[in-house]
Amino acid sequence: MITVGHPVVFAVGILGNILSFLVTLAPVPTFYRVYKKKSTESFQSVPYVVALLSAMLWLYYALLSVDLLLLSINTIACVVESVYLAIYLTYAPKPAMAFTLKLLCTMNMGLFGAMVAFLQFYVDGQRRVSIAGGVGSAFAFAVFVAPLTIIRQVIRTKSVEFMPFWLSFFLTVSAVAWFFYGLLMKDFFVAMPNVLGLLFGLAQMALYFVYRNRNPKKNGAVSEMQQAAAVQADAEKEQQLRQADADADADGKAATTDDDGGQTAVVVDIMPPPPLLPAERAPPLPLPPHPAMVMTTAHQTAVEVV
Repeated sequence: MITVGHPVVFAVGILGNILSFLVTLAPVPTFYRVYKKKSTESFQSVPYVVALLSAMLWLYYALLSVDLLLLSINTIACVVESVYLAIYLTYAPKPAMAFTLKLLCTMNMGLFGAMVAFLQFYVDGQRRVSIAGGVGSAFAFAVFVAPLTIIRQVIRTKSVEFMPFWLSFFLTVSAVAWFFYGLLMKDFFVAMPNVLGLLFGLAQMALYFVYRNRNPKKNGAVSEMQQAAAVQADAEKEQQLRQADADADADGKAATTDDDGGQTAVVVDIMPPPPLLPAERAPPLPLPPHPAMVMTTAHQTAVEVV
């Protein structure tokens, strides 16, 4: 029987540890940004809570199966993911902090604690190891399905800006290493989930090479953030145009208010007609016997009354 002490198995296990450690360090730039800005911005805590729960499940399985290489990497993963979540909770707003703490208490403490208590008190021997391995494997399947959303987004937008190549590469190579490790150890709980991880990793890398040279703007497929920014810019431009038109209308009109009636007259500048030549002028009309001039209050119009 091949054991961890076998040189090939040990080498593959060490390679899997190294690659998984690199994958675990992938979010470091994200949390460095959170630390520098003192804000979590729009980042979500769910992926890190799920990653911590996955590492805890595999750590428990490694303790039961006495697998030192599986034990080492998942111990490191638990520590690193806990640090990520501590940074997130430090700078997250109160609603996000409350949601993250509720998620941790429900999943990582409640469900995991209930599973461990049930297996420790009600299940014995190899059956306990099999159930723990089955739960860890099923959860790993669920985690490996997550890249489907990224693949769908890449196909829809024809852009790989949200799918870093090196992360996909290390995930794929890590899945290969752990698949062969589980195969050599005849541990199908470790080997089977990594088949799915390998397939999704290869799909992501293939999409990267297909869409890496395409400009999403030229293809008319921009990201949702870019679309939102464009809509907002158009709205601001339209608002500015409306304001400019309103100002122009206000400048072309002058409003006056009469003190007696409170009515307002609008005065419009009209160009006077050109003066008539002396030959074209009509003779003056005779004056009426009793003229009187009346000025209306509302319209300020001269009316001649006889």
